[in-house]
Amino acid sequence: MIDPFAASMRIAGAGMEAQSSRLRIISENVANAQSTGATAGADPYRRKIVRFANEIDRFSGLSNVRVKPGGVDSRPFRIELDPGNPAADDKGYVKLPNVDLLLELADMREANRSYEANLQVAKQSAEMMSMTISLLKEP
Repeated sequence: MIDPFAASMRIAGAGMEAQSSRLRIISENVANAQSTGATAGADPYRRKIVRFANEIDRFSGLSNVRVKPGGVDSRPFRIELDPGNPAADDKGYVKLPNVDLLLELADMREANRSYEANLQVAKQSAEMMSMTISLLKEP
């Protein structure tokens, strides 16, 4: 059986790692919000999405969160008339990524808050561990 303090630290660490991955994907989406296809009529960047899954830690038996490998948003691309753009098709339309910056910023804020919450759990666990050790040292 794993120590409850260590268990809380492992769970918080897994949460922070998952939210960190989520922030990285969101940043990639924001950075590519205006990326068009490389050639005329080619598909542009497709928004990536993060999916979480429960995972059992074999060492401790704890249920942790992890990020599932690559998912993409299936919403259609935005289309704009821009005949001078090198990525425009023969009719002058350009496909733009299906990235909604407002949605990405809301996701970023939520991921940041979740990361901070997990960080607080880790800090509180460390403080409780330290207080327990101090109590055990006293005569």
